[in-house]
Amino acid sequence: MTAAEKDLLDTLTRVANTLTHQGIRFAVAGGFAVYARGGPPSEHDVDVLLKESDAEKASRVLAETGMIPVEPPEDWLTKVYDGDILVDLIFRPNHREVTDETLDRAEPMRIGSTMAPVVTGTDLMTDKLLVLGPHRCDFTGLLQIARELREQVDWARVADETRDSPYARAFLQLLRELDVVEDR
Repeated sequence: MTAAEKDLLDTLTRVANTLTHQGIRFAVAGGFAVYARGGPPSEHDVDVLLKESDAEKASRVLAETGMIPVEPPEDWLTKVYDGDILVDLIFRPNHREVTDETLDRAEPMRIGSTMAPVVTGTDLMTDKLLVLGPHRCDFTGLLQIARELREQVDWARVADETRDSPYARAFLQLLRELDVVEDR
């Protein structure tokens, strides 16, 4: 693990421990969810899902630990910085509200030195596929993630939840053609 990856992991640990001790429900998402599930470590930020009603409190309690809150122009997340490390506090990924059900599905997993709830492989792949679009359509990283997490994903549910995205449908067809997932 590089020094930068270690710094990111230290920030994730601080965020997870702070939110847990303050009773704020959350789930690790993004690159660190991939890492927790056996994929490569995150290289650029820390992503945490939480309910919109908890976003302001989460930002405040993280600021009390020395992190710097930032109000981004987007209306689906808020952000804090731990030094140079960005932490995204996401409450509406891909225009889908984070609900109690989303957080209930998260599974406690060890990530570095801490235990934290981590989004399921199915929710992770669904969110990653819903990001695809005409300006973001590079399958390279997603192929590696899909291969490494394939047994942790309910691919039929991913297909159902991403059915309106031609980019997601194309990616899922590619996975079938490459025998990463079974043809259905």
